[in-house]
Amino acid sequence: MVALSAVRSMEDRAAATRRIDARVVGVERILEAASAALGEQVSRPIDLGGSTRSSVLRCVTADGGTVVVKAYQDAVGFAAEVAGLPLGGGYGPRLLAVDPSFPLVVMSDLGAAPSLADVLLGESAREAREGLLTWARTYGRIAVAGAGRQDEWERSRAAHAEDGSGWRPFRDASDLAEVLPLAPPGLDGELAELVASYGRYRVFSPGDICPDNNLLTADGMRVLDFEGSGYHSAFLEAAYVRMPFATCWCVFRLPSGLAAEIEAAYRKEVIAVHPDLADDRLWETGVRLAMVTWTIHMTWVLLPRARKRDRPMHHTRTPVPSERQLLRYRWSRLLAELDRDGSGFAAGPG
Repeated sequence: MVALSAVRSMEDRAAATRRIDARVVGVERILEAASAALGEQVSRPIDLGGSTRSSVLRCVTADGGTVVVKAYQDAVGFAAEVAGLPLGGGYGPRLLAVDPSFPLVVMSDLGAAPSLADVLLGESAREAREGLLTWARTYGRIAVAGAGRQDEWERSRAAHAEDGSGWRPFRDASDLAEVLPLAPPGLDGELAELVASYGRYRVFSPGDICPDNNLLTADGMRVLDFEGSGYHSAFLEAAYVRMPFATCWCVFRLPSGLAAEIEAAYRKEVIAVHPDLADDRLWETGVRLAMVTWTIHMTWVLLPRARKRDRPMHHTRTPVPSERQLLRYRWSRLLAELDRDGSGFAAGPG
């Protein structure tokens, strides 16, 4: 395993090579808007990667410090981030400034540190286990920090975006028509049961809890992305462990017993929000429903393009599964889980 200081050094050097030329179209506008929102000049941007939905820049302030500026393609992710960051319990960046007209946010800089994905792809089983347990406890504690604040989150989000529907893995069978052109009888009713489960035992979540969105800093684990923040079933979070990592590229089989240990760490925290989750039968049923939900969602996302060509789940990181490998694993893992106690869905395979 590479020492953490060496990882930081390598990331700093890599970031320096990605320094953005201010002549690039759009960057100057981002810097101007961020400076106006923050009330001081920001400059010397470094591209932190972002996504197709947003641009993320580390910028230097007038006093020589650094901040992170995130500019969005639409108001939906922006509104969720603005609403979610104050509810993060200190595990995410501090929200420093907002420009709804751009839209963009200025956040505190969590610095350069290895992500949980880096540790999982490293050589130390001990560090991987400790990282996973910290990850589970962190999201459990974020759920506790956000308890009783859903109205506050909804008001803030509504103030910055007209679309109030929020994200859902899917709504009904019509969403799945592309991958299931011949839906089996009874599928609509079973999907309705899954959709109804989204609202049970809700907890606050930053949204995208994949390993690469979590930094292992000197102050503990810190969460990078609140763009998908909101309130959803605790079971959707718990299923990330049992599957593992429902929507992520960094997916490998966990050693026997480790997944159960990590799941128990998350469950122990969220029981403080929902004491009923101490009931083993209730917990098992809920997690299995969530596994069905995530498996169908990833089939909907990946199958249309995986049919045409198999591609790696990440374009630069290795080792990594291909899309077809991931889909096969998702379904085999789900069917094994449903068969474990004879439960299942009549309209599903098997």
